[in-house]
Amino acid sequence: MEAHQHSPDSSSEECTVLEAPPDKNACPQHAGKVADLYCTDCECVLCEDCMSDHEEHPTIPLSQALEQHRSSLQERLGAVQNRLPQISDALSFIKEILQQLTSQRASIEEDIQSSFEDLHKQLDVRKSVLLMELEVTYGLKQKVLQAQVDNLTRGEGDIVATCTQSEEALAGEACVASLQAERELQEKLGELAGLGLPCQPEENDQLDLVMETDGLRKSIHNLGTIVTTSAVASQSEAMGAGLEQCIVGHPASVTIVTRDKSGGACKSGNAILSAEVFTPDGSIVDGEIVDHKNGTYEFVYIVPKEGDFSLALRLYDQHIKGSPFKLTVNRVLEAEVEVSPSTTTATSSAAYATPSTGSSEGAKRRGKSPGQKKKGSKRASSALGTPRRKTQNPIEDDLIFRIGTKGRNKGEFTNLQGVAASSSGRILIADSNNQCVQIFSNEGEFKTRFGVRGRSPGQLQRPTGVAVHPSGDIIIADYDNKWVSIFSCEGKFKAKLGSGRLMGPKGVSVDQNGHVIVVDNKACTVFIFQLTGKLITKFGSRGNGDKQFAGPHFAAVNKNNEIIVTDFHNHSVKVFTPEGELVLKFGSNGEGNGQFNAPTGVAVDVNGNIIVADWGNSRIQVFDGSGSFLSYINTSADPLYGPQGLALTSDGHVVVADSGNHCFKVYRYLQ
Repeated sequence: MEAHQHSPDSSSEECTVLEAPPDKNACPQHAGKVADLYCTDCECVLCEDCMSDHEEHPTIPLSQALEQHRSSLQERLGAVQNRLPQISDALSFIKEILQQLTSQRASIEEDIQSSFEDLHKQLDVRKSVLLMELEVTYGLKQKVLQAQVDNLTRGEGDIVATCTQSEEALAGEACVASLQAERELQEKLGELAGLGLPCQPEENDQLDLVMETDGLRKSIHNLGTIVTTSAVASQSEAMGAGLEQCIVGHPASVTIVTRDKSGGACKSGNAILSAEVFTPDGSIVDGEIVDHKNGTYEFVYIVPKEGDFSLALRLYDQHIKGSPFKLTVNRVLEAEVEVSPSTTTATSSAAYATPSTGSSEGAKRRGKSPGQKKKGSKRASSALGTPRRKTQNPIEDDLIFRIGTKGRNKGEFTNLQGVAASSSGRILIADSNNQCVQIFSNEGEFKTRFGVRGRSPGQLQRPTGVAVHPSGDIIIADYDNKWVSIFSCEGKFKAKLGSGRLMGPKGVSVDQNGHVIVVDNKACTVFIFQLTGKLITKFGSRGNGDKQFAGPHFAAVNKNNEIIVTDFHNHSVKVFTPEGELVLKFGSNGEGNGQFNAPTGVAVDVNGNIIVADWGNSRIQVFDGSGSFLSYINTSADPLYGPQGLALTSDGHVVVADSGNHCFKVYRYLQ
């Protein structure tokens, strides 16, 4: 086909031949030939001229081959596209981790700067004190010696002057005129001869400085440690009988081995590990994680009832291999159970180096009424509630209302823990697994909530304790972030304290001086801070002694400014002075009046009576200020299941976090 085209700059005509477009199915080997077959062995297209080289090979129509290839391409495209959401999620998650890492770096840098600035200030203060002490000491000594010098100088001057006058008189001619003067000189010489002058030093010249800096230099050399691990959840694993089954009321143990991205075993501790046993109704069983500081950890827990459970083990908020695990909990008759002392001791020492909660005394069944101790009798399902009210000394109180169900919305909870009540008529709940604090009126009306999950300052990872400062600030213990956060009454972040000191803060309270009391569950220590973050003092260590703890939970402060602490695994309540001296200890393991099976929440009324949430026995007990049992709060109408935090509202009612039932309850309380 021909076409004529006029050149824009020429009047002449030029003929151009337009070639036909090449055939889309042209054979690449033979020009002008059309491929209509496909060799499946050689995976190439064929025309009629190609057939001689492929006579023995299987062939299919080209259209069929094209359709098959197009279908295979579409399938692979779909498979790869299906990975995009997973990659996108992973990218977002890793970016979040990177952002948190950067925030942690900035936070730690700030902590280092402030810590060393504080040390500089302390050194400057000490320097000033020493210089002042030097000046005062020198001044006192110098005053004594200078006074002595002045006295001797005056005495010396008088003697020299009188001696000179006497010598001049003796050198002159003796006469009646000089007689009187010589008598006066004689008297004066007599006085000077007997003059008592301080000829012996009345002070010494010692001024020494003892500056023992070797120990300080060594301490400074080792001051501070950047703590991290290379452990990743995808490679870490768990082992032990406690992964699959355990016995009601007896300790079960799981060992976690952390590994790096290549599967190599980590050799150091301090990884951020969390463990939760979920009951069939969704509530969470308390346990304790022990860091062996060699890359392995042990989770020890006690399940209060039988059934099928889930055990979730997370490393840096990610499930480790196989998590969550399916766990079967069986019930056995008390008469059929014999706990070996050696086994009990081994489990206990690994768990918390305190008397075992797996002993025959510690393995009490939750919720049994005081006095009902029938060997070998099975517990009815209703026994999970509070003991029946005793006729000997009941408190005639009733449930006013309950708020909450399991969930993540407003007024819903997932593992609520700490409780606080403000003087302005507010109830505050630390909603642990929802990473927030929810606030209600004294009448149970939802007001607000705040909290964003994360590990940066101002975020919450596992809020377990809450308190209200007289200034109105809200103080939150964050167990997994290992610090205490301070928010305004509107929920705006202001500061954090205890970072680098705390290992697992559980409960918080405020004393009458406005100091922040922090119960460190993991370190088994009580810390007292100023609101600025300055540490005032600390006391306590792991053990079962009078001034020791085994998993302490919450604290309250009485009108004497004494600190009341619930000692969870030691089944007791201890009262201390602000300096950490033990004032009072009461309670033992059991189900009778005044006994505990792992006490948790604690509050003090205006009369000094101590109200204690008895977690393992699912009840609330009341004691006088000396630790003598008074009575129970009647909770039989709506039984508790694993109560945690406890407080007294501004209108005199008792509010308790009923963790197992995913709600908080308010009871009348007759003070």
